[in-house]
Amino acid sequence: MVKRGCLGLLAVLVVAVIGSVAFAHAQARRTPQGEPAYVALGSSFAAGAGLGELQDGSPLFCARSVGGYPQLLARKLKLPIVDMSCGGAVTKHLLRGGQFFQGPQVRVIDKDTRLVTITAGGNDVGYVGDLSMLAARNTNSNFGRLVRLFWGGPKTLEQRGFETLQRELAGTIRDVRLRAPHARIVVATYPTILPPTGTCPRLSLSGGEAKSMRDVGDRLAQVTREAARAGGAMVVDMHALGAKHNACTAAPWVNGWTNGGVAPFHPTSVGANATADAIAQRLASHQQL
Repeated sequence: MVKRGCLGLLAVLVVAVIGSVAFAHAQARRTPQGEPAYVALGSSFAAGAGLGELQDGSPLFCARSVGGYPQLLARKLKLPIVDMSCGGAVTKHLLRGGQFFQGPQVRVIDKDTRLVTITAGGNDVGYVGDLSMLAARNTNSNFGRLVRLFWGGPKTLEQRGFETLQRELAGTIRDVRLRAPHARIVVATYPTILPPTGTCPRLSLSGGEAKSMRDVGDRLAQVTREAARAGGAMVVDMHALGAKHNACTAAPWVNGWTNGGVAPFHPTSVGANATADAIAQRLASHQQL
């Protein structure tokens, strides 16, 4: 009886695993339908994690919301959009795919695409992930205790792979240019999360932790700018524009840890709108679509 019970439990677990993989695969194969006049690429900072209901056609795992800056920008510009951004994406997923069984994000871009926006790189270098782990480590929650027990701490600046990130971003821009030679390509940096000095209760970080992660954010913005300019893409520098709207300010464009809800250290709805406005203004000053 024990053996039969174990075999039955094993069978249930195998079916559950197969079902989960099948569900993940089916979700990943979902591609938004529509005219790709504007294609958005990137991570959760583009997808709009926590900023409203999911878009129709969004894979569940991508958390691609109706409130991300690409959706807001498309409405401002009155452009049809195919939003391919996905929470958790690293830059190689834009160009080569492989995230949750998904194909490359660039796959929907064609010769008629007129605008492509890119916001990616933070996951490549462990930026928001380490911010969250550090903040959690400073709490008395169950998760915080697990982090203290099992996490070895953040990488150094030199260990984060910024050189690889720069190559991946540059390669993505080149591929977009080949697919859509007449498109405007806009690379938006991540908005500023941390204050220029010190810390605040909203972050759940010590002064030293904030300092070390501030260096990561600054380097991420620098590498992103350099890759974009080398590829001939326009840069919308939300890291600079959002400096006075960091998570510790009275009018933040990003969440902290304690007020982050489901998306700590991610853009607020005000921040998403600010990014959409900044891109629209940059495009208007450069050339009409």
